[in-house]
Amino acid sequence: MALVSFIGRVLFASVFILSAWQEFNEFGVDGGPAAKELRPKFNVFSKTVSSHTGLQVPEFDIKYVVAAAVAFKGVGSILFTFGSTVGAYLLVLHQLVLTPIVYDFYNYDTEKKEFGLLFTKFSQNLTLLGALLFFIGMKNSIPTRQLKKKAPKTKTV
Repeated sequence: MALVSFIGRVLFASVFILSAWQEFNEFGVDGGPAAKELRPKFNVFSKTVSSHTGLQVPEFDIKYVVAAAVAFKGVGSILFTFGSTVGAYLLVLHQLVLTPIVYDFYNYDTEKKEFGLLFTKFSQNLTLLGALLFFIGMKNSIPTRQLKKKAPKTKTV
C-alpha cells in the first residue's frame, strides 16, 4: 500500500514539478513568459482589491512573484512526493495565491470563449487544492506514533 501511495504522490506532484521546471527554464532576466502573462492579470487583481476593500496592493517587480511561485512549486512538490505536510502546505499556499489571479474567469463575460477556458482551469486548480487539503487532513488524522498492542500478562502462581 505504501508503494501505491508513493506512486500517487509522484503522479500528483508531477503536475507541479513539470510546471516549475518549465517556468525555471524560461525565467531569464525578466521572469519570462510567466511574468508577461501575470503582470496584466495582477494589475487587474490589484485594482479590484483596491476598489472593493480600499486597501492598496504594494508595487513590486513581478519576476519575484514568478520566482517565489517556481520555488514553492518545486520545493513543495519534491517534499510532497516524500509525504511531507510542509510540501503540501507550500503547494496549498501557491494554489491559494495564484489560482484566483491567473485564472480570472470572473473578469470575463460568460459568453466569451476565455470565460470557459479560464473557468475550466480554475476548476482544475480547485481540484488540486482539494486533493492537497485532503492529504493534509488525512496526514494529520493519523497518529504519528501508533502504540503496539501488548500481549496481556498472564499470572504466574
